[in-house]
This record gives sequence, structure tokens and C-alpha cells, in this order.
Amino acid sequence: MAAAPRGRWLQHRAAKPLLFTLCLLPLAWLVYGAATDGLGANPAEALIRATGDWTLRLLCLALAVTPVRIALGVPALARMRRMLGLFTFFYAALHLLCYAWFDMGFDAAEIARDIAKRPFILVGMAAFALLLLLAATSFNRAIRWLGGRRWQRLHRAVYLVAVLAVLHFFWMRAGKNDFAEVAVYAAVLAALLLARVVRWRRT
Repeated sequence: MAAAPRGRWLQHRAAKPLLFTLCLLPLAWLVYGAATDGLGANPAEALIRATGDWTLRLLCLALAVTPVRIALGVPALARMRRMLGLFTFFYAALHLLCYAWFDMGFDAAEIARDIAKRPFILVGMAAFALLLLLAATSFNRAIRWLGGRRWQRLHRAVYLVAVLAVLHFFWMRAGKNDFAEVAVYAAVLAALLLARVVRWRRT
């Protein structure tokens, strides 16, 4: 009798709703904190920073799906990759919204000047533009329209997004000379990129 595949529970119909709920928990915590004055002395900065942090965390999780799936032999884990990628875009959009609202007051001219003046804002905008493209083409209809090979080539841009995101974070922290968290994210993403390079060379 054949053994059941690993991670069979990931194929349960409750698995995706559970992941969806877990991905919304950070937002629920932020909304609760904002409603109860629990975000500290500068809630606007706390919201901008937290949404950026969760974007990076979810990006790391989305990139980790394939290496973990291969290393542990859990093919069903691939079912979670799209949702993690879309939530990465969701939190990136919230991050941009908080910046445009709380820092810039939705002043388009001021935002344009800020992009031109501060490189880390420019890099962040470039990363978001790529994420927008990937999110817009993450559905089955887009895969059929582009063709599997072209779709795969396009979605390898997620690694460029990762590099830009870490660079954005690095430049933002450079003014405060605080690089501890930057080093953690850079190490995680470097390990994930290395795993992908090793896999490419083997295949």
C-alpha cells in the first residue's frame, strides 16, 4: 500500500482559509492598536514601519515555499505560495498607503519630489511596481495568456523585488545607524536566493 504523501493536511479544504486568517492577524493587531492608542507616541510611524516589516516577512515566507517544499518533500506546500505572494503585495500596498497618507498627505507633487530626493523611496517604489505587476499576473488566466514559460520568467522578478526591498530597508535604517534587523532579512533572503541558484545549477 502506497504511503500517504507528506503534508497531506495542506490539501484539506480548511488549510487555505486558515492561512488567510493568519495573514490577516497582523492587520487586525494594527487596527486594534490604532483604535486603542496602543501604537506608541507616534502611531503613524508605527503603522508605516509595521506594514513594511510584514511585507518583508511575508516575502521571505513566499520565497521559502519552494526550497522548503523540495527539502522536506511536501509538494502540497506549493498551494500556499500564491496566497503568501498576494498578501506580500497587500501589506506592501498598505505600507505605501500609510506613507502617502501620514507622511505626504496624499500630495502627489510632494510624493514625486520625495521620490526624486530620497533614493530609498525610489527603490521602494520600484519594488512596489514590480510587486503590482506580479500580483496582476498571478492568476490562472494570466498564466494561460502569457504561457507557462514566459510567466515563469516574469515571476522570477520576485528575487529582484527581494533585493530592492532589503536595499530600501537598509537605506531607511542607515540614517539611524541601525542595521541589526536589516542583517537578519538580508541573511534570510541571501540563503533563499542561494538555494534557488543551487537548484538551477543542478537542473
